[in-house]
Amino acid sequence: MINQKAINELRSILPAAEVKINAPLHEHTYTRMGGKADVLVFPKTIEDARAAVEYAYHSSYPLTILGKGSNVIIQDGGIRGIVLNLSSLDNIHESDKKVIAQSGARIIDASEFALDQKLTGLEFACGIPGSVGGAVYMNAGAYGGEIADCLESVLAVTKEGKLISLTADQLDLSYRHSNVEEKGLLVLEATFQLKDGHYDEIKAIMDDLTEKRETKQPLEYPSCGSVFKRPPGLFAGKLIQDSELQGTRIGGAEVSKKHAGFIVNIDNATATDYLNVIHHVQQTVKDKFGVDLEREVRVIGEPPEA
Repeated sequence: MINQKAINELRSILPAAEVKINAPLHEHTYTRMGGKADVLVFPKTIEDARAAVEYAYHSSYPLTILGKGSNVIIQDGGIRGIVLNLSSLDNIHESDKKVIAQSGARIIDASEFALDQKLTGLEFACGIPGSVGGAVYMNAGAYGGEIADCLESVLAVTKEGKLISLTADQLDLSYRHSNVEEKGLLVLEATFQLKDGHYDEIKAIMDDLTEKRETKQPLEYPSCGSVFKRPPGLFAGKLIQDSELQGTRIGGAEVSKKHAGFIVNIDNATATDYLNVIHHVQQTVKDKFGVDLEREVRVIGEPPEA
Protein backbone atom coordinates (compact mmCIF):
# COMPACT_ATOMS: atom_id res chain seq x y z
CA MET A 1 0.00 0.00 0.00
CA ILE A 2 1.06 3.57 -0.62
CA ASN A 3 1.46 5.70 2.50
CA GLN A 4 0.14 9.19 3.04
CA LYS A 5 3.58 10.72 2.58
CA ALA A 6 3.78 9.32 -0.95
CA ILE A 7 0.28 10.54 -1.74
CA ASN A 8 1.19 14.03 -0.58
CA GLU A 9 4.35 13.92 -2.69
CA LEU A 10 2.36 12.89 -5.76
CA ARG A 11 -0.07 15.72 -5.26
CA SER A 12 2.85 18.12 -4.83
CA ILE A 13 4.62 17.19 -8.07
CA LEU A 14 1.33 16.91 -9.98
CA PRO A 15 -0.69 19.88 -8.73
CA ALA A 16 -2.99 19.91 -11.78
CA ALA A 17 -3.62 16.16 -11.78
CA GLU A 18 -6.52 14.46 -10.06
CA VAL A 19 -5.34 11.93 -7.46
CA LYS A 20 -7.86 9.45 -6.01
CA ILE A 21 -7.27 7.02 -3.16
CA ASN A 22 -8.72 3.49 -2.98
CA ALA A 23 -10.54 4.21 -6.24
CA PRO A 24 -13.00 1.73 -7.85
CA LEU A 25 -11.74 0.72 -11.27
CA HIS A 26 -14.93 -0.84 -12.63
CA GLU A 27 -16.01 2.70 -13.46
CA HIS A 28 -13.13 2.96 -15.93
CA THR A 29 -13.41 -0.29 -17.90
CA TYR A 30 -15.62 -1.39 -20.78
CA THR A 31 -16.44 -4.62 -18.94
CA ARG A 32 -17.65 -2.69 -15.87
CA MET A 33 -15.59 -5.02 -13.67
CA GLY A 34 -12.52 -4.77 -11.48
CA GLY A 35 -11.38 -4.02 -7.93
CA LYS A 36 -9.87 -0.83 -6.53
CA ALA A 37 -6.62 1.00 -7.19
CA ASP A 38 -4.47 2.02 -4.24
CA VAL A 39 -3.94 5.34 -6.01
CA LEU A 40 -5.54 6.44 -9.29
CA VAL A 41 -3.92 9.42 -11.03
CA PHE A 42 -5.37 11.39 -13.95
CA PRO A 43 -2.50 13.37 -15.56
CA LYS A 44 -3.63 16.48 -17.42
CA THR A 45 -0.47 16.97 -19.51
CA ILE A 46 2.32 14.92 -21.04
CA GLU A 47 4.69 16.43 -18.48
CA ASP A 48 2.36 15.28 -15.68
CA ALA A 49 2.44 11.74 -17.06
CA ARG A 50 6.23 11.81 -17.40
CA ALA A 51 6.67 13.12 -13.86
CA ALA A 52 4.36 10.44 -12.46
CA VAL A 53 6.34 7.70 -14.19
CA GLU A 54 9.59 9.15 -12.87
CA TYR A 55 8.18 9.33 -9.34
CA ALA A 56 6.97 5.72 -9.42
CA TYR A 57 10.37 4.54 -10.66
CA HIS A 58 12.42 6.33 -8.03
CA SER A 59 9.95 5.42 -5.27
CA SER A 60 9.82 1.76 -6.38
CA TYR A 61 6.02 1.77 -6.48
CA PRO A 62 4.32 -0.51 -9.03
CA LEU A 63 2.93 1.48 -11.95
CA THR A 64 0.00 0.40 -14.13
CA ILE A 65 -1.27 2.25 -17.19
CA LEU A 66 -4.95 2.47 -18.01
CA GLY A 67 -6.34 4.12 -21.13
CA LYS A 68 -10.00 3.74 -22.00
CA GLY A 69 -10.12 0.31 -20.35
CA SER A 70 -11.41 -1.52 -23.43
CA ASN A 71 -9.05 -4.44 -24.01
CA VAL A 72 -8.38 -5.22 -20.37
CA ILE A 73 -9.75 -7.26 -17.49
CA ILE A 74 -8.93 -5.88 -14.06
CA GLN A 75 -9.13 -8.61 -11.46
CA ASP A 76 -11.41 -8.31 -8.45
CA GLY A 77 -8.56 -7.78 -5.98
CA GLY A 78 -7.68 -4.48 -7.65
CA ILE A 79 -4.28 -3.00 -8.43
CA ARG A 80 -1.51 -2.19 -5.97
CA GLY A 81 0.64 0.89 -6.34
CA ILE A 82 -0.10 3.72 -8.77
CA VAL A 83 -2.54 3.52 -11.68
CA LEU A 84 -2.22 6.19 -14.36
CA ASN A 85 -5.45 6.87 -16.23
CA LEU A 86 -4.52 8.77 -19.40
CA SER A 87 -8.04 9.62 -20.55
CA SER A 88 -7.44 13.37 -20.09
CA LEU A 89 -4.58 13.28 -22.64
CA ASP A 90 -6.95 13.40 -25.59
CA ASN A 91 -5.73 16.14 -27.93
CA ILE A 92 -5.80 15.40 -31.67
CA HIS A 93 -4.44 17.67 -34.37
CA GLU A 94 -3.19 17.58 -37.97
CA SER A 95 0.07 18.65 -39.56
CA ASP A 96 1.20 18.00 -43.13
CA LYS A 97 -1.20 15.06 -43.74
CA LYS A 98 -0.31 13.57 -40.38
CA VAL A 99 -2.76 13.04 -37.54
CA ILE A 100 -1.07 13.48 -34.15
CA ALA A 101 -3.10 12.06 -31.28
CA GLN A 102 -2.34 11.89 -27.59
CA SER A 103 -2.54 8.43 -26.11
CA GLY A 104 -5.71 8.99 -24.07
CA ALA A 105 -7.76 9.98 -27.11
CA ARG A 106 -10.13 7.37 -28.48
CA ILE A 107 -8.80 5.74 -31.63
CA ILE A 108 -12.35 6.12 -33.00
CA ASP A 109 -12.04 9.88 -32.53
CA ALA A 110 -8.69 9.88 -34.35
CA SER A 111 -10.36 8.06 -37.24
CA GLU A 112 -13.23 10.56 -37.35
CA PHE A 113 -10.80 13.48 -37.13
CA ALA A 114 -8.93 12.08 -40.14
CA LEU A 115 -12.25 11.94 -42.01
CA ASP A 116 -12.88 15.61 -41.22
CA GLN A 117 -9.44 16.42 -42.62
CA LYS A 118 -10.18 14.35 -45.74
CA LEU A 119 -7.29 12.02 -44.94
CA THR A 120 -7.43 8.31 -45.68
CA GLY A 121 -5.72 5.44 -43.88
CA LEU A 122 -7.45 5.25 -40.51
CA GLU A 123 -10.87 4.09 -41.69
CA PHE A 124 -10.36 0.60 -40.24
CA ALA A 125 -10.18 2.10 -36.74
CA CYS A 126 -13.62 3.73 -36.84
CA GLY A 127 -15.14 1.01 -34.68
CA ILE A 128 -12.23 -0.03 -32.47
CA PRO A 129 -12.96 0.78 -28.83
CA GLY A 130 -10.21 2.06 -26.60
CA SER A 131 -7.44 4.61 -26.66
CA VAL A 132 -4.75 5.56 -29.14
CA GLY A 133 -2.10 4.41 -26.66
CA GLY A 134 -3.78 1.04 -26.22
CA ALA A 135 -4.17 0.67 -29.98
CA VAL A 136 -0.44 1.22 -30.46
CA TYR A 137 0.39 -1.05 -27.52
CA MET A 138 -1.39 -4.03 -29.11
CA ASN A 139 -1.15 -3.00 -32.79
CA ALA A 140 -4.94 -2.99 -32.87
CA GLY A 141 -6.70 -3.80 -36.08
CA ALA A 142 -10.02 -4.58 -37.71
CA TYR A 143 -11.46 -5.35 -41.13
CA GLY A 144 -8.10 -5.91 -42.79
CA GLY A 145 -6.29 -2.87 -41.39
CA GLU A 146 -4.03 -2.36 -38.39
CA ILE A 147 -2.08 0.39 -36.64
CA ALA A 148 1.19 -0.75 -38.25
CA ASP A 149 -0.21 0.22 -41.66
CA CYS A 150 -0.24 3.95 -40.90
CA LEU A 151 1.78 4.61 -37.73
CA GLU A 152 4.83 6.78 -38.36
CA SER A 153 6.20 7.40 -34.87
CA VAL A 154 5.39 7.73 -31.17
CA LEU A 155 6.40 9.93 -28.29
CA ALA A 156 6.98 7.73 -25.26
CA VAL A 157 8.41 7.86 -21.77
CA THR A 158 10.84 5.27 -20.45
CA LYS A 159 10.32 3.61 -17.08
CA GLU A 160 12.90 6.04 -15.66
CA GLY A 161 10.84 9.03 -16.82
CA LYS A 162 12.76 10.09 -19.94
CA LEU A 163 10.85 11.27 -23.02
CA ILE A 164 11.93 9.61 -26.28
CA SER A 165 10.73 9.44 -29.87
CA LEU A 166 10.55 6.12 -31.70
CA THR A 167 9.70 5.24 -35.27
CA ALA A 168 7.08 2.60 -35.96
CA ASP A 169 9.84 0.25 -37.12
CA GLN A 170 11.42 0.43 -33.65
CA LEU A 171 8.22 -0.89 -32.04
CA ASP A 172 8.45 -4.36 -33.60
CA LEU A 173 4.79 -4.28 -34.62
CA SER A 174 3.23 -7.62 -35.53
CA TYR A 175 -0.19 -9.24 -35.15
CA ARG A 176 -1.67 -7.77 -31.93
CA HIS A 177 1.82 -7.06 -30.61
CA SER A 178 4.39 -4.35 -30.04
CA ASN A 179 7.50 -4.23 -27.88
CA VAL A 180 6.13 -1.36 -25.77
CA GLU A 181 5.68 -3.53 -22.68
CA GLU A 182 8.95 -5.39 -23.19
CA LYS A 183 10.86 -2.10 -23.32
CA GLY A 184 9.02 -0.70 -20.32
CA LEU A 185 7.61 2.22 -22.30
CA LEU A 186 4.50 4.36 -21.94
CA VAL A 187 3.21 5.76 -25.23
CA LEU A 188 2.05 9.36 -24.80
CA GLU A 189 1.42 10.42 -28.40
CA ALA A 190 1.19 8.77 -31.81
CA THR A 191 1.71 10.22 -35.28
CA PHE A 192 -0.17 8.61 -38.17
CA GLN A 193 1.01 9.24 -41.74
CA LEU A 194 -2.08 9.41 -43.93
CA LYS A 195 -2.93 10.36 -47.51
CA ASP A 196 -5.27 12.80 -49.18
CA GLY A 197 -8.66 11.30 -49.88
CA HIS A 198 -12.22 12.23 -50.75
CA TYR A 199 -14.55 12.86 -47.82
CA ASP A 200 -17.51 10.97 -49.30
CA GLU A 201 -15.41 7.93 -50.16
CA ILE A 202 -13.79 7.80 -46.72
CA LYS A 203 -17.14 8.22 -45.00
CA ALA A 204 -18.74 5.49 -47.12
CA ILE A 205 -16.06 3.03 -45.99
CA MET A 206 -16.48 4.05 -42.35
CA ASP A 207 -20.26 3.83 -42.53
CA ASP A 208 -20.01 0.35 -44.01
CA LEU A 209 -17.61 -0.84 -41.30
CA THR A 210 -19.77 0.71 -38.58
CA GLU A 211 -22.84 -1.09 -39.89
CA LYS A 212 -20.98 -4.41 -39.93
CA ARG A 213 -19.82 -3.86 -36.36
CA GLU A 214 -23.23 -2.84 -35.05
CA THR A 215 -24.92 -5.74 -36.82
CA LYS A 216 -22.53 -8.47 -35.73
CA GLN A 217 -21.18 -7.44 -32.33
CA PRO A 218 -23.03 -7.51 -28.97
CA LEU A 219 -22.62 -3.80 -28.28
CA GLU A 220 -25.68 -3.78 -26.02
CA TYR A 221 -23.67 -5.41 -23.20
CA PRO A 222 -20.40 -4.47 -21.47
CA SER A 223 -17.47 -6.50 -22.77
CA CYS A 224 -13.75 -6.30 -23.44
CA GLY A 225 -14.27 -6.70 -27.18
CA SER A 226 -12.74 -9.62 -29.02
CA VAL A 227 -11.32 -11.93 -26.34
CA PHE A 228 -8.99 -14.20 -28.32
CA LYS A 229 -6.36 -13.78 -31.00
CA ARG A 230 -7.02 -15.37 -34.35
CA PRO A 231 -5.31 -18.79 -34.56
CA PRO A 232 -3.22 -19.21 -37.75
CA GLY A 233 -5.55 -20.10 -40.61
CA LEU A 234 -8.59 -20.25 -38.35
CA PHE A 235 -11.12 -18.01 -36.61
CA ALA A 236 -11.56 -18.04 -32.84
CA GLY A 237 -15.27 -17.19 -33.07
CA LYS A 238 -15.93 -20.09 -35.46
CA LEU A 239 -14.11 -22.55 -33.20
CA ILE A 240 -16.12 -21.36 -30.19
CA GLN A 241 -19.37 -21.51 -32.14
CA ASP A 242 -18.60 -25.01 -33.43
CA SER A 243 -17.87 -26.05 -29.84
CA GLU A 244 -21.49 -25.10 -29.04
CA LEU A 245 -20.35 -22.67 -26.37
CA GLN A 246 -22.55 -19.70 -27.22
CA GLY A 247 -24.79 -18.92 -24.28
CA THR A 248 -22.44 -20.65 -21.82
CA ARG A 249 -22.66 -18.67 -18.59
CA ILE A 250 -20.73 -18.55 -15.33
CA GLY A 251 -22.04 -16.07 -12.79
CA GLY A 252 -22.87 -12.93 -14.71
CA ALA A 253 -20.53 -13.56 -17.65
CA GLU A 254 -21.68 -15.27 -20.85
CA VAL A 255 -20.31 -16.28 -24.23
CA SER A 256 -22.26 -13.97 -26.51
CA LYS A 257 -25.12 -15.53 -28.44
CA LYS A 258 -24.64 -12.84 -31.09
CA HIS A 259 -20.88 -13.19 -31.67
CA ALA A 260 -19.00 -16.18 -30.26
CA GLY A 261 -15.73 -14.23 -30.05
CA PHE A 262 -17.17 -11.99 -27.34
CA ILE A 263 -17.82 -12.63 -23.66
CA VAL A 264 -20.37 -10.24 -22.23
CA ASN A 265 -21.23 -8.98 -18.77
CA ILE A 266 -24.98 -9.64 -18.70
CA ASP A 267 -25.65 -9.50 -14.96
CA ASN A 268 -23.11 -7.79 -12.68
CA ALA A 269 -20.33 -10.21 -13.56
CA THR A 270 -17.13 -10.24 -11.57
CA ALA A 271 -13.74 -10.47 -13.20
CA THR A 272 -13.50 -13.96 -11.72
CA ASP A 273 -16.70 -14.94 -13.57
CA TYR A 274 -15.26 -13.54 -16.78
CA LEU A 275 -11.93 -15.34 -16.41
CA ASN A 276 -13.66 -18.61 -15.56
CA VAL A 277 -15.64 -18.37 -18.82
CA ILE A 278 -12.41 -17.68 -20.73
CA HIS A 279 -10.70 -20.72 -19.20
CA HIS A 280 -13.72 -22.92 -19.92
CA VAL A 281 -13.78 -21.79 -23.57
CA GLN A 282 -10.05 -22.39 -23.94
CA GLN A 283 -10.25 -25.88 -22.45
CA THR A 284 -13.31 -26.87 -24.49
CA VAL A 285 -11.82 -25.71 -27.80
CA LYS A 286 -8.55 -27.45 -26.93
CA ASP A 287 -10.36 -30.72 -26.16
CA LYS A 288 -12.57 -30.58 -29.27
CA PHE A 289 -10.19 -29.22 -31.91
CA GLY A 290 -6.70 -29.38 -30.40
CA VAL A 291 -6.32 -25.61 -30.81
CA ASP A 292 -4.90 -23.36 -28.09
CA LEU A 293 -6.80 -20.08 -28.03
CA GLU A 294 -4.53 -17.26 -26.92
CA ARG A 295 -6.06 -14.31 -25.12
CA GLU A 296 -6.01 -10.97 -26.90
CA VAL A 297 -7.35 -9.18 -23.84
CA ARG A 298 -4.90 -8.21 -21.09
CA VAL A 299 -5.48 -9.39 -17.52
CA ILE A 300 -4.06 -7.14 -14.82
CA GLY A 301 -4.35 -6.67 -11.08
CA GLU A 302 -4.70 -9.05 -8.19
CA PRO A 303 -7.13 -11.94 -7.71
CA PRO A 304 -9.62 -11.55 -4.85
CA GLU A 305 -8.54 -12.61 -1.42
CA ALA A 306 -9.64 -16.13 -0.54
